[in-house]
Amino acid sequence: METEITLIVDGQQHDLSVDTRVTLLDALRDRLGITSPKKGCDHGQCGSCTVLQNGRRVTTCLTFAVASDGSTITTSEGLRDDADPHSLHRAFLDHDGFQCGYCTPGQICSAAGLLAEAEAGWPSAVTPPDTTAPTLDAEEIRERISGNLCRCGAYQGIVAAVESVAKARELDRTRKRRDATP
Repeated sequence: METEITLIVDGQQHDLSVDTRVTLLDALRDRLGITSPKKGCDHGQCGSCTVLQNGRRVTTCLTFAVASDGSTITTSEGLRDDADPHSLHRAFLDHDGFQCGYCTPGQICSAAGLLAEAEAGWPSAVTPPDTTAPTLDAEEIRERISGNLCRCGAYQGIVAAVESVAKARELDRTRKRRDATP
């Protein structure tokens, strides 16, 4: 049975007719030609298909396309600002956060999601109790990105990349607070 759905992917609206059993991953890749989310395990275990759905991280291989009707989907490609790469893209390059690159789009989307979660004050399993603003140190980042696997083992570079962006954002927030103080 086919159902009409609308997806807003990387700022562009797409109207699709999909079988109710089609995953969001297959709709993105096979119907829309968006290839940055990768089909790794197809069981939600590797994270290579991770995108942001309405700002939250999702594994698209476990999400039905019909359940995403009306959603805003952001892929790694959609994170960039106009023609400029996102700060996470640059950080992954600067810190050798990839080798073969297969998992990189999912890693970057997951990193964008974990940065937003930490900024919103969401704790992880390793966040100390009674913490209102988690500090994104290496341990916290490893825990938060643990659902994304890298077969090449580029974890040291991935963690360093995310940590560098987190530190840069914290510096920006500190400067803005300082500049706003009369």
